[in-house]
Amino acid sequence: MASETICPGKPMTQRRAAVVGLGLIGGSIGLALRRGGWSVSGTDIDPSRSARALTMGAIDHVGPDPEAEITFLAVPVRSVPAAAEAALASTEGIVTDVGSVKGSIVEAVNHPRFIGGHPMAGSEQDGIDGADADLFAGSVWVLTPTPTNDDRHLNLLRSIIVDLGADVVALAPEHHDALVAVVSHVPHLTAAALMQLAEERGNEHRALLRLAAGGFRDMTRVASGHPGIWPDICVENRPAIVEVLDGLIASLQEVRTVVAEGDRDALLALLEQARAARENLPSRLIATVALCEIRIPVPDRAGVLAEVTTLAGTLDVNIADVEIAHSSEGERGVLILIVEAAAAERLRAGLWAQGFRPAVLPLQ
Repeated sequence: MASETICPGKPMTQRRAAVVGLGLIGGSIGLALRRGGWSVSGTDIDPSRSARALTMGAIDHVGPDPEAEITFLAVPVRSVPAAAEAALASTEGIVTDVGSVKGSIVEAVNHPRFIGGHPMAGSEQDGIDGADADLFAGSVWVLTPTPTNDDRHLNLLRSIIVDLGADVVALAPEHHDALVAVVSHVPHLTAAALMQLAEERGNEHRALLRLAAGGFRDMTRVASGHPGIWPDICVENRPAIVEVLDGLIASLQEVRTVVAEGDRDALLALLEQARAARENLPSRLIATVALCEIRIPVPDRAGVLAEVTTLAGTLDVNIADVEIAHSSEGERGVLILIVEAAAAERLRAGLWAQGFRPAVLPLQ
């Protein structure tokens, strides 16, 4: 078993990271980092979780690490600002979080070394015992950089997350919050409402829940997630969630009208539209697609990488790789992005509209 203390005088032979909060996400980050050769320290408000994380190999050490190159905050959303301030004060490395609300956090923690993050990954398993080093493989990990962030920090964080197996998408904090209200927060609340309805009917007809088929189970699967995180999420992202709930209620009212009136054509059109939209959900970038290199001359100033990557995220352009080439003379450099060829023109046009002058080169 690894030692539970860090020796300040011991030479660093490994990259070092810290994880604050050792539940499902924090434990999975620790496992994935350690598999990649990192030395990981970890802390949790519950000492038993820290001990369990150490025993199962999610961390090497219990306690903070002042020499951590990066600190991941896997704590409840409303606890992130205080945890971030503590980590920024005690280390000189990057600090990021995994909360599913970003606007209030990024506003509260305005620091060059703090970059908001949100891995769009989860599991029906709960707590540290559900941690999995492969949890982030093939998932999307959203970053919400601001002009305050140093490009070197953003690029380093991006490379670390890519090594964990995730695709990185950069979005403005408010854009992230509006989108996750649609794809995460309201679906969870909807699943909870459906389960409540099923339970009430099930009390009258005990066979109902035993007859629940795969479609119902798939649709309500997210309701099995840990409920303790949701009050904070719903408070912090309340405006976006309420707006989407209003839209959902209006859509359900439309469906109710169609069904109540027996309008077969309208119902068929609605279902066909939904089916087409579902089939057109984008998949992650695969290695066999054609790629392009986009070279973007940029001023050598803080925040330019955040500006470009956030634009790419807004335009739904996946960035497969990033390189920053700083000029040895003058105050300019070049950002080199690798993107899917089919999306290159969309990003090029967006960059031109923002005053950049990109060049697009196909990769063989």
